[in-house]
Order: sequence, then C-alpha cells, then structure tokens
Amino acid sequence: MTRKKTKQLISKILFYILIVVIFFYLLFPFYWALNSSLKSEAQLSQTPATFIPRDANGKISIFWNNYASIFANATFVRSIFNSIIVAGSTTLVSLLIGSFSAFALGKLYFKGKKVTLYLILSMTMFPQVTVLSGLYAVITTLNLAAVPSMILTYMIFTLPFTTWVLTTFFKQLPNEIMQSAQVDGATPFQTFWMILLPLTAPALVTTGLLAFIAAWNEYLFALTFTSIEPTARTIPVAISMFSGTIARQEPFGEIMAAAVMVTIPVVLLVLIFQRKIVAGLTAGAVKG
Repeated sequence: MTRKKTKQLISKILFYILIVVIFFYLLFPFYWALNSSLKSEAQLSQTPATFIPRDANGKISIFWNNYASIFANATFVRSIFNSIIVAGSTTLVSLLIGSFSAFALGKLYFKGKKVTLYLILSMTMFPQVTVLSGLYAVITTLNLAAVPSMILTYMIFTLPFTTWVLTTFFKQLPNEIMQSAQVDGATPFQTFWMILLPLTAPALVTTGLLAFIAAWNEYLFALTFTSIEPTARTIPVAISMFSGTIARQEPFGEIMAAAVMVTIPVVLLVLIFQRKIVAGLTAGAVKG
C-alpha cells in the first residue's frame, strides 16, 4: 500500500469515527430521556444507573405508568392543543407575511432595500429577555389574551428570520420568469402567487419547520404571558409545572415521558418533509 493510499485510508477511518461520535452525541440525550421515561421512581433511584430499564434483580422491567400519567393529566393534554394552535398559527402567519416581504425585497426595486434587509436581520439579534418587560407592558395595556399574545410576540423573532431566508431564495430565481409572466399579461401578484411561490416550496418548508420548532419550544414568553391565564399554558410551561404526588417529590419519569412525547411531532415533521428540507438547505449551493 502506497503512502498516499495509507493517508486516505486513515483519513476515511477518522472521518467515520467522527461521524459515529457526533451521532451518539446528538442521539444520546433523546435515548436517555426515553430510557428514563420507561422507569419507575425506584428504578430511577438505582445506582449505578442502567441503560435499559431493569428491576432490583437485574431483569428488564418496563414501566408504562409515566405515559399513562401524563395523558391522564388534563393540564398537559390541554397544553398540547395550546402549543399546536400557537406554533401552527405563528408558522402560517410568518410564512404568509414573510413570503410577501421576501418577494418585494428579492425581486422588486425600491430605495432603501438594502437598509431594510439589514434592519430585518438586526431584529433577530436582540435577546428575548431585553424586550420581555416592554412586550408584557404592551400586552397588558391592550388587554390581549395569552394565546394571541404569544402568537404576536413569537412573530417578532420568526418573521425576520423567515423574511431574510426567503429573500435569498427569491433573489436566486431567474428574472426571466417574471418577464415572461409579464409578457403573458400576469400581474405582479399573479406572478408571485402562481409562479414564483411554488418554486420556493423547499424554502417554505425549511423556514416553516424552523419557525414551528422555535415556537413549539419557546418557554420564556409563554411562562410570562400565561402567568395570569394558566389554561393557556403551552407544553414547555406545563412540563415545568409538573409536581409529584407527595411533597418534595420530583416526577422525573413523567417529565421525561412528556419530553419524549412532545419531541415525536417534530421528528415526524422532519421525516415527512426531509426531501424538501434537504432541497431547501442545498438550494443555491451550486449555480446553474
């Protein structure tokens, strides 16, 4: 074996080792949550901890009561519907407004376009805590309910991100498409809605999924705005409010079971739209 081939073989081995390390690093937290969710309180207290649910005798023993408990919890079930409404509405509105804005910024010409783009980008740099008190004062003054308050506030962060990313995709679409549509008598809105928007489907799926995940997992705003309206709590807040059946008991198994259940919808969305996501992430990487 030549020296060059030896180096290539070593590089390939190191590359696969790195892939395996990253794979375990990313998946182990989810596996540990799943493993912990299938253990009773006594199993969770065992030392050393086991990588598979086992009883005191070392036999495999799966404890399903944690999942039964969370779905018997009316507050948790209600929080799932609240999260679906909030995250879904935030995503749809962000995509609707963001696509219009991205079309204007990517395909139309007007003064101050570059300044507007950088202004939109700068809005994503503000930490949530810096605007929380001001937003809470505005929401309180307007006397808005918790659910619409969360939808409006989440858009402060999802809308600039959606607009910025979609603008890049609209810029990459050939101008000849718009010119051909104008020759055929299409209005700018018809060109956008019937021709350009379908071409950006991978970008819409990618940005929409990221916006959905951000709204689905958001905790700080949800905790603040639902403090006086407990029935509007979303999943992250509801999980943080889990309490044991006796004083000073930490329902760790139920918390892990809830964490697993709320992760499944996101995983399913990624699996369903994986082709669109990959197309959206790689679009523009190679110029034709």
